[in-house]
Amino acid sequence: MQIEKLRGKELDQLFDAILTLKDREECYRFFDDLCTINEIQSLSQRLEVARMLREGNTYHKIETETGASTATISRVKRCLNFGNDTYEMVLDRVQEEK
Repeated sequence: MQIEKLRGKELDQLFDAILTLKDREECYRFFDDLCTINEIQSLSQRLEVARMLREGNTYHKIETETGASTATISRVKRCLNFGNDTYEMVLDRVQEEK
């Protein structure tokens, strides 16, 4: 687990802060203050890439529709295959809420 290298009180504080957010509007406001637009877009792009990979889309289609580089797509695919299964967990939860 790569995140183990980052563990510490600052990261705990960040995650605890995120867990206090009550709704989408609070998320928008917090992340707008916390991150640049490009950082937020990169995070959301990775989640969309994961969703599209899970649905069996080709790299070409994902690259065309999301603008993600093949390196980003490969990284997300590696996480889907060998990561912590959190893309799957989160995408399943989001799907259940629809």
